[in-house]
Amino acid sequence: MASSTLPLSQSTPSFGSFRIRPVSASLSGVRLHRLPSRPRRGTAVGLPLRTMVISATTTEMPKKRQTASGGRGRGFVDEMRTVAMKLHTRDQSKEGEKESEAPPVAKWEPSIEGYLRFLVDSKLVYDTLETIVQKAVCPWYAEFRNTGLERSEKLAKDLEWFKDQGHTIPEPSAPGASYALYLEELSEKDPQAFICHFYNVYFAHSAGGRMIGRKVAEKILDNKELEFYKWDDDLSKLLQNVRDKLNSVASSWSREEKDHCLEETEKSFKYSGAILRLILS
Repeated sequence: MASSTLPLSQSTPSFGSFRIRPVSASLSGVRLHRLPSRPRRGTAVGLPLRTMVISATTTEMPKKRQTASGGRGRGFVDEMRTVAMKLHTRDQSKEGEKESEAPPVAKWEPSIEGYLRFLVDSKLVYDTLETIVQKAVCPWYAEFRNTGLERSEKLAKDLEWFKDQGHTIPEPSAPGASYALYLEELSEKDPQAFICHFYNVYFAHSAGGRMIGRKVAEKILDNKELEFYKWDDDLSKLLQNVRDKLNSVASSWSREEKDHCLEETEKSFKYSGAILRLILS
């Protein structure tokens, strides 16, 4: 699926508090610009130091890679996946290094009220991500418009279904509101860190998120499959398309900028985990 791009002049305009400098890489015929990283953020983001990492943050499932002769090789997405998998527990992945602090999903006791809070907060996060890429304050973001992974409209349909069943739809709660605000700030001031969250949110939902959705549906929805867990095209192709775009964008980054992106992974897990725990609230 082709994505929209923003035309860029040969001048060096500023975006927010930083200026961009031209680099030689190009994407889809449009000249790219590399934005310098801001000074690295501290670890304090209003989150508890010990936050449970839950299996819905499972990043994309391992996939066979084509060799360079096949047109696709290993890229920066492989690095993002490797870092994410290390944040899993050993019972979630053989690559995991964390001790398990949460009961397995099979033993969860979800409620309709908690699940609705999770869906509402998730919609706020996806609304925020989709608005950010549409505005594209950083030119890179325009590459991720209309990828087919968007979830906001799907979640809106699901919430309408719950309303039709007589359920009251709650307002967004603190976990979702905090994450949405953080994403907005990152998108304007720290694009490499924002890309880390973009990757982890969408790819986690396509893997562990789907598994949790099935388990919850078995327990409280009489196995109904929500629109949140459906895609309008072949999911593997949609994911590969976004992998290619992420690799292309990151190809213009310095090693320091790539490392800065990777360092944001744990915060992505913490914010997503806080929203996921709403299912059990």
